[in-house]
Amino acid sequence: MKLPPYDLYPEIKGETIVLRQVSRSDLPDLLEISFYDGKKAGSIQEAMEMLACIEADYQNGSSIHWGLVDPITQEIVGTCGYYRGFENGVGELGCILRPQYQRKGYMKKGLELAIQFGQKDLGLNQITATTSRENTRAIKLLEGLGFDKKTDLNDLMTQYELQGQFIQKDMLGQYPTLLS
Repeated sequence: MKLPPYDLYPEIKGETIVLRQVSRSDLPDLLEISFYDGKKAGSIQEAMEMLACIEADYQNGSSIHWGLVDPITQEIVGTCGYYRGFENGVGELGCILRPQYQRKGYMKKGLELAIQFGQKDLGLNQITATTSRENTRAIKLLEGLGFDKKTDLNDLMTQYELQGQFIQKDMLGQYPTLLS
């Protein structure tokens, strides 16, 4: 396993989405979807503090957090990444999309790239994701990516998992380009 931090922050380019490091200049656009440990940022200052925590987690080797960027418009549309460590070759994938970019395929493409990075570069043998049982769109997305329901964590939340060889090549038989 090759865990963070890396010499250069991994930037992954797909045809319709780019995963890159989130910067402070992104925070005004991400304020509405900025969270850390279940708490939502209420101001740019709180979002900056949360980003500092995320960056510290990355430096400690327990996470990697990307901004999802439309390669044509260069707009940041959401975030995704691995959070809470990589114990026993398991990574927990999380994601959130700005409301105006939902239902346009951004998250599916972004998670495909993150999943491929998880297996190919992090060496993960299992990826988990947790969502509310009421979040039918997230459940449909996870199941469409090959995740299976693992367990109900409580009355509200369910955990999904993806195991084994899960890298999917694109239609030309190529893996996405990793820029670092």
